Amino acid sequence: MRTQSRRRPPRATLAMAAAGTLLAPLLSGCWVGAGGAGAGGNSINVLMVNNPQMTELQKLAPHFTKETGIKVNFTVLPENDVRDKISQDFANQAGQYDVATLSNYEIPIYARNGWLHEMDSYVAKDPAYDEQDVLKPMRESLTGDDGKLYGQPFYGESSFLMYRKDVFAKEGLTMPAHPTWTQVADLAAKVDGAEPGMKGICLRGLPGWGEVMAPLTTVVNTFGGTWFDKDWKARLDSPEWEKAAKFYVDLVREHGESGAAQSGFAECLNNLTQGKVAMWYDATSAAGSLEAANSPVKGKLGYAPAPVEETKSSGWLYTWAWGIQDASRNPDKAWKFVSWASGKRYEQLVGDEIGWSNVPAGKRASTYTNPAYRKEAAAFQEMTKEAIEGARPNDPGVQPRPAPGIQFVGIPEFTDLGTKVSQEISAAIAGRQSVDAALKKSQQLAERISEEYEGR
Repeated sequence: MRTQSRRRPPRATLAMAAAGTLLAPLLSGCWVGAGGAGAGGNSINVLMVNNPQMTELQKLAPHFTKETGIKVNFTVLPENDVRDKISQDFANQAGQYDVATLSNYEIPIYARNGWLHEMDSYVAKDPAYDEQDVLKPMRESLTGDDGKLYGQPFYGESSFLMYRKDVFAKEGLTMPAHPTWTQVADLAAKVDGAEPGMKGICLRGLPGWGEVMAPLTTVVNTFGGTWFDKDWKARLDSPEWEKAAKFYVDLVREHGESGAAQSGFAECLNNLTQGKVAMWYDATSAAGSLEAANSPVKGKLGYAPAPVEETKSSGWLYTWAWGIQDASRNPDKAWKFVSWASGKRYEQLVGDEIGWSNVPAGKRASTYTNPAYRKEAAAFQEMTKEAIEGARPNDPGVQPRPAPGIQFVGIPEFTDLGTKVSQEISAAIAGRQSVDAALKKSQQLAERISEEYEGR
């Protein structure tokens, strides 16, 4: 995958592909970071997604400033917007932002392009940070091709199945300890209508490589399919892909939430919270909201591992992590912020100031031995830890893969490919076309990537 060949896209092309929708601005050179010089003096600039845990960190940042004297200037944006802005600044090495929130999809790609500052040298000099306490799958997913660390996780997640255990009990149903998708489909049919207006299951149908394609790709993996085989041949026309996609589309159309083609993570979270669905397969990070003190379903939910068919496990692996721009003029100060925001003491601060259910978990082993956290997150914490530790980003299916990733393919071109394929799948969920038609068009899209990568 990483060796040169005559068909390998040049470095500039990879950079533009990684920037996704920013191809035109990068080509025209019309974008310039505000000031272009980054933070000065005793301050740093941090660009981050507007997820609840990040906005809580922004409120707690004065503790960091009081402790270190370093002022933090935050720019907080929705996910699509923040990805665009990070891509612009980091691809150009404009240096406006010292630190940004990046996922385990972007970090290896950004590191490969020389956009990130390595963190091994800082970890070696900062034993209190305790890098070995970071869960191994998280460490590995934030490591570059050269074996160096380029990110530190703020919080991590896998995926699992959430279900209304009270509804199951009323209907005389039992969730298997390790359910298969076949069993889940049967259960969805039986709990469909168990309460007025309640559907059997919620599954994402909203277009987006990080929306519908995330859960669907885990289903494809465990049904025996893959986006590309080890030689980069596109396989979206395989019987396994067809079986998985038809299963997913049929399940959500027959027993899924209303408006499924417009439903993403947020919509499914609301549906389960409001009693509109009996099951939901999605991110482990959702459990904190579902078990919050003000949640109508607190204490009513059970949790099971991600359903499987041909594999032993199928949960995804994702983290919002901190990356330091290679062009940062303040890398030492940036590391102080990263080590604080991803460290044990910050988790303690959140627990003390906000509550332990709000702790950005899923990244450190010590979190899961903390009595206060274990008590407040008793319903789901052990299942979450097992899901993360059982994730297999380098071997998620039944065949060798040419690139890492469970719910994505770890290449720059996947943002565009995954988004376009998701639009076809979502159209099938909406009933606007057949799954066969969706996959035929998707295979043609994937074959264009194959032409670039085959033979590497």
